[in-house]
Amino acid sequence: MKSLKILGPQDMVVQDLPVPEPGPDEVRVRIHYVGICGSDLNYYFRGANGPNTVREPFSFGHEMSGVVDADPSGTYAPGTPITIAPASPGRPVAGLEDKSYLWPGSHYMGSAANLPHDQGGASEYVLIKRYMVRALPESVSLEHGALAEPLAVALHALAVAGGVEGRDVLVSGAGPIGLLVAGAAKILGARSVTSSDMLAVPLERASRIGADRTIQLGQESPEDSGYDIVFECSGSPRAVEPAIRAARRTGTVCQVGTLPDEEISVNIAHLETKEIRYVGSFRYDAEIDDAVTMIAQHPRITTAVTHTFPADQAAEAFRVARDSTQSGKVLVSMWID
Repeated sequence: MKSLKILGPQDMVVQDLPVPEPGPDEVRVRIHYVGICGSDLNYYFRGANGPNTVREPFSFGHEMSGVVDADPSGTYAPGTPITIAPASPGRPVAGLEDKSYLWPGSHYMGSAANLPHDQGGASEYVLIKRYMVRALPESVSLEHGALAEPLAVALHALAVAGGVEGRDVLVSGAGPIGLLVAGAAKILGARSVTSSDMLAVPLERASRIGADRTIQLGQESPEDSGYDIVFECSGSPRAVEPAIRAARRTGTVCQVGTLPDEEISVNIAHLETKEIRYVGSFRYDAEIDDAVTMIAQHPRITTAVTHTFPADQAAEAFRVARDSTQSGKVLVSMWID
């Protein structure tokens, strides 16, 4: 089988590997689509995502869809279309029994945090644990099924923030996750959704996916103290303070974008004077099931996908995915016939 492997910064090759054989608790999946996430961009362009450095040939990708190729248990018939929940829980922690995604020692497909690395989905075939399988309804294409994992991240953020129904929401950053947060917030009953970004083109996508209003930073600023919930999705340290200012008194700021693991300078005085709740959102729990349902029932959310490249053009896919003036969510198709 063919497999895309990152060897270092902007060094990616196609390797020929044996087709893996599934164990009794595994399913072999013929991968069709893999989405490019921010962590994948870091692995490709920098050879590392934060402290996690590529130390062996590494397949990117934790946003995947495909069809079941073999299931020794007979639970899933060959050809069953699926998406994949890529996490394996770690060691249980008292007080976090219902939050397995926060347990230490967890594994996540497409991560170089561990050695050997947790290989991602950028191969013709992958082996996954059976509990990772999520069957797709007929109304969801395999292409759109690859959107379930990042949409689950967005839905988890909405839940961590306390829900958005009837709330005025600001989404800072109109990259792929920001788009999905904005679109999902509107679907789930937010009274208003405003998206902000430095660039005009991503804001056009935000309008298409459901934002009621857009703000191009540098030309206009969000009004201070106006929003019940602010979702900071850009991951830029410079965006944290404006997010805090934009929240109303007793409002909530939810940090969704991954900030750099370093000291940053932020004026947080308004956290105290306005009694603002500042919370973080990490990955997701069971929201991937809700994400599949949302994709089936609200196809407008799939407008987050703007490009699909064949695997032989993966380097170009990464170049386009890095440029938000060109793309939203970018997918790579794994040598589909």
